[in-house]
Amino acid sequence: MADMTAVASRTSTQPDLILDVSDLHVEFATPQGTLHAVNGVSLTLGRGETLAILGESGCGKSVTMLAVMGLVRSPPGRVQARHIRIGQTDLLSASPASIRALRGQRVAMIFQDPFTSLDPTKTVGQQIGEVFRVHRGATHREARRQAIRLMDRVRIPSAGRRVDDYPHQFSGGMCQRVMIASAIALDPDLLIADEPTTALDVTVQAQIMELLDGLRCEIGMSVVIITHDVRLAAEFAERAIVMYAGRVVESGSMRATYARPRHPYTIGLLRSLPDIESSDTRLKPVPGTPPVMMRLPAGCPFSPRCDWKRDRCTQETPSLRPLDIDHVVACHFAEEIIDA
Repeated sequence: MADMTAVASRTSTQPDLILDVSDLHVEFATPQGTLHAVNGVSLTLGRGETLAILGESGCGKSVTMLAVMGLVRSPPGRVQARHIRIGQTDLLSASPASIRALRGQRVAMIFQDPFTSLDPTKTVGQQIGEVFRVHRGATHREARRQAIRLMDRVRIPSAGRRVDDYPHQFSGGMCQRVMIASAIALDPDLLIADEPTTALDVTVQAQIMELLDGLRCEIGMSVVIITHDVRLAAEFAERAIVMYAGRVVESGSMRATYARPRHPYTIGLLRSLPDIESSDTRLKPVPGTPPVMMRLPAGCPFSPRCDWKRDRCTQETPSLRPLDIDHVVACHFAEEIIDA
């Protein structure tokens, strides 16, 4: 039976499938008990595609991708899944050395705060060039030359001069370009961008996203964008996954998810966006607060915040089910909500 969250009907044996995650669970041991951060997430991504993972802070979207990267520390974390495949490599059965070699060469990640991700004691050229020294055995001179090339590639002005500058000498947008340069150094198959435009002004956000999209086309890599910005995702992603309380609640083409949301949470996310064409400039946030992950409510995790909830919602957890050929949703009454 095909995985309902893998909207396109692919199998892990197809050569164009870059990422294949099946039934992923991530939990953390805490003094208060076990925190179930990710609960049964499955997803696929084809070569050259862009996938957006949407949701509020704490919904599990970043932890999902940290598990894909093999960056969930154990203990306290524990990762379980049927498989996590990058191409034909299953990370669950791969050796630690194989996973380390895969990072940077096959898959790379851009973290949301470049200032904390970059080492303030090293020049940006040293940090970009380190990829070539570690993975290619390059000399310092060759690594510096490659760093300048990559800085030009991500459109950092005067790369030959700025290669010896330190992170504090760059703006937030330029630091993000440095991070992108490091991530694409070895032309990876998959790039994961975790909130890549956080704390950047609107103009710089657009520049960064256009840069990532251009590099995706140039390299032929696949991109996962982790974001809470639905409009940003709608502009650049082809497919979307909406997460809530560690679960996928809606998945499908970005066009369908944005234009015809089928889950009350997705509808709430879209309603919370400012409407520049309306005279009412007040924001309409999703009511209530996200649940405590160690004390999820019975039934649908979103039911305490849902305007459409019924008795069944507080008793039975909905499973993902198809509504259209490219759209699945975890809601008992999705058809009625569509017509509401």
